[in-house]
Amino acid sequence: MTTRNIEDGKILIIDDEPGNVRVFERVLKGAGFKNIFSTTDSLKAEEMYKEIRPDLILLDLKMPHLDGFGVMEMLKQVETETYLPILVLTAQREPSTRIRALESGAKDFLSKPFEMTEAVTRVKNMLEVRLLHNEIREHNRNLERKVQERTEELEESRLELIHRLSRAAEYRDHPSGRHIIRMSHYCSRLAQEMGWNRDQCELIYLASPLYDIGKIGIPDHILSKPEHLNPQELEVMRLHPIIGAEILSGSDSALLQMAESICRTHRERWDGSGYPCGLKGEAIPLEGRIVAVCDELDKLTNAHPYDGVKVDFEDAVNAIASKSGTLFDPRIIEALKHIMPDIKEIAAQLPDEDHEKIISRYRPVGN
Repeated sequence: MTTRNIEDGKILIIDDEPGNVRVFERVLKGAGFKNIFSTTDSLKAEEMYKEIRPDLILLDLKMPHLDGFGVMEMLKQVETETYLPILVLTAQREPSTRIRALESGAKDFLSKPFEMTEAVTRVKNMLEVRLLHNEIREHNRNLERKVQERTEELEESRLELIHRLSRAAEYRDHPSGRHIIRMSHYCSRLAQEMGWNRDQCELIYLASPLYDIGKIGIPDHILSKPEHLNPQELEVMRLHPIIGAEILSGSDSALLQMAESICRTHRERWDGSGYPCGLKGEAIPLEGRIVAVCDELDKLTNAHPYDGVKVDFEDAVNAIASKSGTLFDPRIIEALKHIMPDIKEIAAQLPDEDHEKIISRYRPVGN
């Protein structure tokens, strides 16, 4: 049984004979039905259907201007989400007529002249099926909505986890917390300019914040040293791509696989002078080459807490372009130049926080 009363179902009668309409209205009202609508003009069927969205249509087949078959064909174009709940009224008993009506969308028949008890019973049966169908459809919609909401929550949680994990490594080296966020947006936009599809751009957006996660394994006295590193310290520092790749390795997730690739290759250089493997040119995965450029751009245009060096975007791009063909992929540099208005807009929306403001959140009151 439906939670909605069958008698509340909306019924639309379409019959060119006013006498037939009056009889049906009287009988249906006597049976307790409350929402009865009617028209003797089949040309108004579309307008009334859109306005009422009936649960059942009582439809005569033989009508002037637009017969019942024409009405059913027209309503098929209007109703695209569910079936048409049509009970055909006809005096024609030929099998060909009934088969054609079924093929056109009719669900049941009432033969003229009507036996009213039978008519009411058929109406009730069709309405019960229709209302159950509507309840199931609404239930499925609610389930789909809940699944979508849950999926979005999981996606938000995943992104937050990635940013927090990334910040765990970055905070020791660049505590503003905005570098990885800006850089991930730069990477996605640059990947788009390089011809990647939407899914690939989303993947690099999510994976790129993990590029320096390997710094978790670098000792503080090396990572935080303001002076130049000595050869032994530099050798330890150059382990961070390997450490990060190992942390992320072995996953079946496309996201973590890309993050592993980025970790391992973002310090490689176009001319083969990078580390840890000395890869050269297109042997370096494109995601690693993109991250290398975006990381450099953001570091040049935002002051590092230890050296305070910062340049404007034009000087930063010129500095990066001067290393095109040596440290960086020339094609990526050209693509970067084309999207600089977008890059500047991203940077303007994600400025660094003041380090003292961040630290002050955790100072005891009164200190």
